[in-house]
Amino acid sequence: MAKWTPKHEAPEPLEGPVVATVVGGTILWFALFLVQLPFYAWFDDRGRAWWVWTCLAGAGLGLIGIWYVRGRDAAIKRAKAERAEAEGTESAGAESAGANARTAGPDA
Repeated sequence: MAKWTPKHEAPEPLEGPVVATVVGGTILWFALFLVQLPFYAWFDDRGRAWWVWTCLAGAGLGLIGIWYVRGRDAAIKRAKAERAEAEGTESAGAESAGANARTAGPDA
């Protein structure tokens, strides 16, 4: 069997409102848990009690997801700020060096 190799470069990952998406999903899972909770006996009689606990597990994992994506978002913003600060100090240093060279004259 031939080895598969990509014929084109992979596209950049899509960035969107990740934190809002995970928060929305977590709220949805928790709301589904609360809606199903009064009917627990009905689900249990039919062998479907796991549906209720699946919703609770989704809400719990969503809380972990919120913690993760908020940290990721903060790290991305921090890296962007550091990169912008580094570019700002480099360009300011180059501008002042150019200004010093212009005002120093040929004798310096």
